[in-house]
Amino acid sequence: MLKESIDKYLNITGFKEFAPKAVMFDMDGVIYNSMPNHAKSWHKAMKSIGIEMPSDDAYTYEGMRGVETIQLLFKKQRNEDISTEKASEYYKIKSDEFNKCPKAELMNGIILLMEKIKASGLKILVVTGSAQHTLIRKLTHDLNGLVEENMIVTALDVKHGKPNPEPYLKGLQKAGVKPWEAIIVENAPLGIRAGVAAKVFTIAVNTGPLPDSALLNEGANILFHSIREFAEKWNK
Repeated sequence: MLKESIDKYLNITGFKEFAPKAVMFDMDGVIYNSMPNHAKSWHKAMKSIGIEMPSDDAYTYEGMRGVETIQLLFKKQRNEDISTEKASEYYKIKSDEFNKCPKAELMNGIILLMEKIKASGLKILVVTGSAQHTLIRKLTHDLNGLVEENMIVTALDVKHGKPNPEPYLKGLQKAGVKPWEAIIVENAPLGIRAGVAAKVFTIAVNTGPLPDSALLNEGANILFHSIREFAEKWNK
């Protein structure tokens, strides 16, 4: 199955080889079991300003920068173009709600997976649409020895969030590798779309309520149903 997926990836991209040197991880729903908190806080915050956002929509829009998500919702529901400044004010409401939620734990199997990747000699990066200022300190603390500060890409590092490929292109740049020398691990449709647009082999891990088809239809090269399953099958 893996060989078939790699052959298909090479055929689609036109690359001559697949030689991974780095693995780029999304954060929410991949490293941390934080998506339930995001879903709850998005729904509550948007409701407070008269915007509809069912909890499951948090998974649909996951990966997009928060400000861009709010601008999109206003355009769709009110046909209104709001400024970045106004969207930032609304995003603060969502952030405040998120900060009230219980602390999200690391995903089951993520440390094992990263330890295996590191033992394989590959670089580990985190590429997230989050703009939390405490993010870097939290990641380097919780994943001490596995994630380094200079290998993290946040919303503050890019002009365009996922599904634009810019975050993953920035990750490639930080890692000093080419698209065929990297792997992306994602749980969100928009993140997968960004990875495919960056021409990187993209692994979907369906840790949320969306059907597998929502991830596979975006072009994911292979799919697992948990980080633990992926970790147990890593044998590079």
